[in-house]
Amino acid sequence: MITIADRLKKVEEYYFSKKLREVRGLISEGKPIINMGIGSPDLAPSQEVISAIKDAMTEVGAHQYQSYQGLPELRKAIADFYKAKFGVTADPNTEILPLMGSKEGIMHISMAFLNIGDEVLIPNPGYPTYTSVTKLVGGEPKLYDLYEENGWFPDLGALQQQDLSKVKLMWVSYPHMPTGAMANREQLTQLVEFAKRNNILLVNDNPYSFVLSNGPLSILGIPGANDVALELNSLSKTFNMAGWRVGMVLGNASYLDAVLKVKSNMDSGMFYGIQKGAIEALKSGEEWFKSLDKIYQNRRELMFEIADKLNCTYDTNAVGMFVWAKLPKNSLPSEVFIDKVLYEKNIFIAPGTIFGSNGEGYIRFSLCVKEGKIREALGRF
Repeated sequence: MITIADRLKKVEEYYFSKKLREVRGLISEGKPIINMGIGSPDLAPSQEVISAIKDAMTEVGAHQYQSYQGLPELRKAIADFYKAKFGVTADPNTEILPLMGSKEGIMHISMAFLNIGDEVLIPNPGYPTYTSVTKLVGGEPKLYDLYEENGWFPDLGALQQQDLSKVKLMWVSYPHMPTGAMANREQLTQLVEFAKRNNILLVNDNPYSFVLSNGPLSILGIPGANDVALELNSLSKTFNMAGWRVGMVLGNASYLDAVLKVKSNMDSGMFYGIQKGAIEALKSGEEWFKSLDKIYQNRRELMFEIADKLNCTYDTNAVGMFVWAKLPKNSLPSEVFIDKVLYEKNIFIAPGTIFGSNGEGYIRFSLCVKEGKIREALGRF
């Protein structure tokens, strides 16, 4: 047998990849499973977006390799979107790089900036991919704690007391995944100042600003952020285009040049039709966002009822397409609890522990479930 690379010994298969196989197995056995675990939008993009990709099929050059930097009009659409929604000015020629989803960006940024042994500050709880990618490229994860009593924001004073001499990169995600907590302008300013003091590249992963959220913020809107920060964003959640794989990274031109060196050796450009659809999505008016929020608001109210049935507590002001709920005292551990629900009620809910040890005692419901199915789940309780 040919041995696998040592780097794979440091990571495990993504939790949802494994767990959804188990869920599919139960479905194949005839179990009426309702999946409330994963945040894959069940809604469709707008008709204008779908028409744009269809129309692109017959355009000259549509089926050829595309630029690694994306269509100029896509970069311009991203720049216009950021200016309109966040008040952030970015040069579409040098400070915006389209990506095949922001998950790709996590890998590209890590490969562009991390050497073997470099340390990376990663939120606990947080998106598991930050840790796995750090390990895959030879970096060392250095978890920093987030707690509900601190609004899921790091204690930067305590963090400053640690040895940060080997830290090269810091991942943050506001609005926060998985809790839905927001960071205000003052808190984002604190993060930028912390990164400057310690010569750390700060990356904000920001795909949830337009789901049940008022007053979205970009870290690039903070004075001085361009010196130390990048921001990832995505069309997956905002425009129901998860399977299209359209994301972007914005920031300092010299940083994006480094990311492009990696990206240009990893793919051959994004499909032309998808780029045309993305351009149309980014032009969406306020009615699109209002209609999306109305659907998710209705679903969230029903999901709160399920959380109430389970005697959980939750933050009604959290944003994004999830409900992060705290299990009652003396409850079963999160993973045991969700398995009990899965096998007794045929409902899959994500355990908080997949996002880190500080997720113990919490569960996460996805709002990517049709209202009728949520009502059915409510009835099962």
